[in-house]
Amino acid sequence: MARTSLADLGPEDLLSRLAEAKEELFNLRFQHATGQLTNYKRIGQLRREVARLNGALRDAEIKAAEALALGGK
Repeated sequence: MARTSLADLGPEDLLSRLAEAKEELFNLRFQHATGQLTNYKRIGQLRREVARLNGALRDAEIKAAEALALGGK
């Protein structure tokens, strides 16, 4: 699967990826709490991915607000 830039994705795609990442993070934390987790590194990777997705969503939100402000003048 080819990696696409987060900036190229639409808000719906970003939200679905964010939901998937948060769900996987929740499952890994649950595995950690029950002593079943074998790949601890994945928790850090997912935390960074969630942060990147939140940042990309915020960037899209700012661009939409700027476009609305410019269109309203």
